Formats: sequence, structure tokens, C-alpha cells
Amino acid sequence: MNPQQLDEIVALHDLNRHPFYRAWRAGELSRSTIAVYAAEYAPFIDSIELGWSALGDIHHAAEERQHAVLWGRFRDALGSAGEPRCEEAASLARCAIDAFVDPSQALGALYAFEAQQPATAQSKLEGLMEHYGFTDHQAAYFRIHASDYGERDRLAVRADRLSPDDSARARDACERTCRAMWRALDGILRDGTAAPTGS
Repeated sequence: MNPQQLDEIVALHDLNRHPFYRAWRAGELSRSTIAVYAAEYAPFIDSIELGWSALGDIHHAAEERQHAVLWGRFRDALGSAGEPRCEEAASLARCAIDAFVDPSQALGALYAFEAQQPATAQSKLEGLMEHYGFTDHQAAYFRIHASDYGERDRLAVRADRLSPDDSARARDACERTCRAMWRALDGILRDGTAAPTGS
């Protein structure tokens, strides 16, 4: 499969165009709203290692476990937002875990995330530093992913080797995951702006 097919799916669901990330970049979200995001997105971030494990890349799965620790540092810097309760965010985590049982689907689901992460991480990093007073230590998760397309490129090499049937499964998983990530941001924006605001 030409990886450009996956890129075309991802481009239709560019998360940096979502109102939540646009408001983040502009400093228009409260810290409490970002805290809701940090808590709600954590189960999805925790699941990423399973996708790399499904591809047999145990080394990178271990790296993703360390990335989840950095996400926890980001979440802790914002204070507790309570237990995750956004159904759309929970559905995203379930969508990923369901895809991660099959290597072809895992590739497509990971591509949906990893292909976008460098640009979204850069955008969120700039917002955190400019508008929310974050330190490098607190924003380490975003700094290490900003403009780093290595994971996307590794997945693209694998995608290029897929059979037609496996390619179809990868494309379907990529589409499902892209849609689930967009819907998760919809739900988090709704729930976060309904939460008590903070400075």
C-alpha cells in the first residue's frame, strides 16, 4: 500500500483544525479545561504501547511506556481533574485497543495518531509555553514529539509492504481512529468548558 493513502485519510481529519486545539494555541482555554483533556486522553496515551507491541516492536513499546509517564507529568502539572468520564474519549481508547489486537489494524490506528502527533505536539507546546506558564519539564511530552516524524516514517515503511487485504484493514483502522480522535476532542471540549473554570 502506498502510505499516501493513509496520509490522505489523516489530512481529512487534521486535529490542528479542531476548535479545541485552535483555542489551545490562542490561549483561550482555561487551565481546568486542559486538565480535563489531560485526564480524559490519558487512557488512549497509555494504550499506544499495545499498538507497537502488536507490530512486534517491543523496544518502541517500552519507549511508549516512558512517554505515558511524561503524559502523567503533564497531567499532574495541571492538578487533578477527577476520574475520566467523557464517553467520546473512552470510546477512543476502546477503538485503539480493539485495533491493537491485529497487526494491520494496529498499523493503521497508530498511523492516524503518529502521523499527526508532531504537528499537534508542536502546536500544543507553543500554547503551553506562551499562554499557560509551563516549564520544559512539565511540557516534556510535547517537546520530545514536536516535529519528530520518525514514528510516522517507520509505520510508512511497514505500510508499503502490506498485502491488499491487510492494506484495506489498515485503511479502515486509520479512518476509525481519526474519527474517534476528532470525536474525543468534541467531547472533551464540551465537558471541559462545562467544568468549573480556573486560571
